[in-house]
Amino acid sequence: MTAFEANFDGLVGPTHHYGGHSFGNVASTGNAGQPANPRAAALQGLAKMKALADLGYRQGVLPPHERPAVEVLRSLGFTGSDAAVVAAAARQSPQLLAGVSSASAMWVANAATVSPSADTADGRVHFSAANLQNKFHRAIEHEQTGRTLKAIFGDESHFVHHPALAMHPAFGDEGAANHTRLAKRYDTAGVELFVYGQQHWGGNIAPQRYPARQTLEASQAIARRHGLASERTVFAQQNPAVIDAGVFHNDVIAVGNLDVLFCHETAFAERESVYAELDAKLGELRLIEVPTRAISVDDAVRSYLFNSQLLDAGNGRMRLVVPEECRQQPAVWAYLQSLLGQDGAIAEVLAYDLKQSMRNGGGPACLRLRVALTDAEAAVVHPGVWLTDALYAALTDWVSRHYRDRLSEADLADPHLLPEVRTALDELSRTLGLGALYPFQRSGGKSR
Repeated sequence: MTAFEANFDGLVGPTHHYGGHSFGNVASTGNAGQPANPRAAALQGLAKMKALADLGYRQGVLPPHERPAVEVLRSLGFTGSDAAVVAAAARQSPQLLAGVSSASAMWVANAATVSPSADTADGRVHFSAANLQNKFHRAIEHEQTGRTLKAIFGDESHFVHHPALAMHPAFGDEGAANHTRLAKRYDTAGVELFVYGQQHWGGNIAPQRYPARQTLEASQAIARRHGLASERTVFAQQNPAVIDAGVFHNDVIAVGNLDVLFCHETAFAERESVYAELDAKLGELRLIEVPTRAISVDDAVRSYLFNSQLLDAGNGRMRLVVPEECRQQPAVWAYLQSLLGQDGAIAEVLAYDLKQSMRNGGGPACLRLRVALTDAEAAVVHPGVWLTDALYAALTDWVSRHYRDRLSEADLADPHLLPEVRTALDELSRTLGLGALYPFQRSGGKSR
């Protein structure tokens, strides 16, 4: 049986704006209030997807969520027609309207944790939707995330879907952004590395400035429900000091694929023991540890060097997909060039312009959910989401017709925005063949 890693990227939504909703994410808060360009954001993401598909990688698309989330506003006491609900929220609580209008679901590394069939007790691929309970604008995502994943990975003989964990700080779960699967091959049992920010019950070290969004208790619960063997799981605490430096998820300071782990030397609280356990359970880890003397944590955060995609290039080597911002940090770019001068794990570095996403705090790794699939499993994935030349052309045309090229927080009160979004998403779900994916479609598309 053969297997491969597929990347399913989140398509940036029409309400992409810089609301600064994510305390602890330096780029998000630093660019708050500036106008965004949703059209450019979506086209930049699509261009990266197409480039990787052209290199031969299996690339899928995950559709955006409906925003503004009118039903969330209704649950908070706003009444009347959909237009009246949005208008009242804009008058009474513009910050709330901005939160329920966030396009943050585009960062699908936070959508779920995925364990491939080679690792699980029942031999099926397991998905656990992330509760993202630390941030209001993200805590409202998991129900639609679950519907979307079930629509795409619907065959119950191959796929299992778990709901989000309890909405409590003890079970703060941020999905695959704090999870890395390492293996010798995609079709053999691997080692799943769960990285947590703090232990809710009994922990004694935690960041002081910014929140630790992932808990040990959440990571342990995911491993249990996915049926992972203890001898093939590793739980590692993220260094609290780097969380306080703006490393809000592990994927801002480390990335791994197959038997390669690329990380900063400050990534983990107990790095030597983490490396030793991974090496023992994996059977020889290939480690690329970046020292502080080469790249500071601040430069790593500014460039999002580690929020990159590490892709199998064949012959035991990797391609590293980084944001264009890495070129703009001399120390970072010099280090990457030095890696290429060695006969090591990194064969090629590819830089892409994702400025719109980066300014909101998400790089290449944030935009994709990795799913290792066997050929049989891939055959029953909903076919309409695989990126082909035809689908890329259709999606770029769709974005160009439906997305605005400028959006500020004030524009979220525009009564035309919600109908624009629904018209766009209705067409998108037909293009992808996903049927009535959104609640507004199941209600006949009528405003209340």
